[in-house]
Amino acid sequence: MLRYVGKRLLYGFLVLLGVVTLVFFLFNVLPGDPARMMLGQRADAESIEAINRDLGRDKPLVTQYINYLNDLSPISLHNNQDSSSFFYLSSDKYSYATLLRLGSTSLVVKTPYLRRSYQSQRKVSEVISTAFPQTAVLALTAMLFALAVGITLGVISALHKDSWLDRLSLVLSTLGMSLPSFFAAILIAWLFAYVMADWTGLNMFGNLFSVDDYGEGEYLDLKNLILPALTLGIRPLATLTQLTRNSMLEALSQDYIRTARAKGLSYRRVVVRHALRNALNPVVTSASGWLASLLAGAVFVEYVFDWKGMGVVIVDALDQYDFPVVMGAILFICVLLVIINILTDLVYGWLDPRVRVDR
Repeated sequence: MLRYVGKRLLYGFLVLLGVVTLVFFLFNVLPGDPARMMLGQRADAESIEAINRDLGRDKPLVTQYINYLNDLSPISLHNNQDSSSFFYLSSDKYSYATLLRLGSTSLVVKTPYLRRSYQSQRKVSEVISTAFPQTAVLALTAMLFALAVGITLGVISALHKDSWLDRLSLVLSTLGMSLPSFFAAILIAWLFAYVMADWTGLNMFGNLFSVDDYGEGEYLDLKNLILPALTLGIRPLATLTQLTRNSMLEALSQDYIRTARAKGLSYRRVVVRHALRNALNPVVTSASGWLASLLAGAVFVEYVFDWKGMGVVIVDALDQYDFPVVMGAILFICVLLVIINILTDLVYGWLDPRVRVDR
């Protein structure tokens, strides 16, 4: 088991290293001078040189890459005394705890430093910590909606196989899986928040918290969550519906179902306590993967509904060439996906020892 865990962690680390490398070199070869972006009309040669020196962009690209890895690592080398040092970084960049001193350079432990926004000068970690809870609430709500409706429709389709309900479910599931999120978001926003606004009372744009009309602060406005969660949940709902249907049909054909019926158990109890319970294993597995995808892929939906989550942050940062924010957001999402995948693999290995042998 320890060997299996170690291999999962090693694969996860290699994936993260590859993503960090790709993101760094991709965004450092794009056109644009961060110093000019930060200074605007006030740009002059001395100011540009000072900012590039502060950002470390006066060093060779390979040195910048090593320093970037050093910033991201929770255990790193730090030097705030000698500005010519390879690992020089002034102490106002982040807080740290010293583990070991090596002359003017120290081995320190810290939270990963994702640099600062070119536009707002806020730490990227602060930008992400503000936006991600909005995305997490949206993704979790969409996933709960998809699970509740998808499992219900899947069970109904399986119990009424080849009926008009089953065929309708198949058509709607196929449509849901093939419908692009961006188009679905525009269509749903137009239909429910514009055409039917008088009946639904829903807003085309909005956030989890709305500003009080009387200037008394913010209040929780859950109705703004309905349309983006519905839109984001369409594709996992379609997938989970068909997966539940197929799993239920397979479970209902097993010998233990016939045995339970022969013992006199009611049909409802056989379906709920035996067939559905065993049919949910692949559904839960798929749901964990979908949750990770929703956390990472809500960009279009958030942008259409102006939901102040990671999607809006990434799009706005790209529009303003605010590369540290884009890089930090991509890396954060990648770390999240890797962690979820590792946890899923560990659960697989715990539930089925054959997985640990095969891998």
